[in-house]
Amino acid sequence: MSPSATVVAQLAPTGVLRAAINMSNFLLVTGTTPAGDPDGVSPDMAHEAARRLGVGCTLLAYRTPGEIADDGGTGVWDIGNIGAEPQRARKISFTAAYAEIQATYLVPAGSALATIEQVDSAGIRIAVSARSAYDLWLERNIRNAELVRAEGLSASFDLFVREGLDALAGLRPRLSDDVKELPGARILDGQFTAVQQAIGCDRELPEAAAWLADFVEEMKSSGFVARAIERHGVEGRLSVAPPAVS
Repeated sequence: MSPSATVVAQLAPTGVLRAAINMSNFLLVTGTTPAGDPDGVSPDMAHEAARRLGVGCTLLAYRTPGEIADDGGTGVWDIGNIGAEPQRARKISFTAAYAEIQATYLVPAGSALATIEQVDSAGIRIAVSARSAYDLWLERNIRNAELVRAEGLSASFDLFVREGLDALAGLRPRLSDDVKELPGARILDGQFTAVQQAIGCDRELPEAAAWLADFVEEMKSSGFVARAIERHGVEGRLSVAPPAVS
């Protein structure tokens, strides 16, 4: 899958591929390289895309996915590695997902909440990391409960504990760590959504978007994503997304 000159020019207008990386996703960014750059499945995808394009790769570290979305379409980055969400798609053209993560709720000790569905009830307050992919899903789908937002994963946990909220929304792997800090707390079975980890580019670059879509499908079918998940030790917590529906 050799990229055309047009695709290379669109995705690397400065001569390198500038990839925006969400540092708050601890499954996709699992550490740093000896040089201090982000390391993990998401950086691996960016580096492989750059290699296919025949250019260098610069990783731009962002604190939250919302900040990456804010810079979408401004020319600050060339690809953004974040969850694909309709709200973000107004400015960003997304590939199908290359990996996905279950999102569910943690409830405190003694909670009467037993199912995902019960959380969306009047009077229930849900702590959530602002503008995360699952926050955007909850904003569209929660009808009765109240969303209480904090900036970042750790801050949403702190808010949940400090304010005595009824539920903490989050990615199941992170909640599996958080529940250990709260005696008697439980993680509810099932999921309210699965966060789709994708690659995005400016919506005004259709050739680049088409190339990235093909790139992601090849990375899944070739086993590249599965090998990256294994290499970075996140098997069982991060899953290869299914093939895109044509």
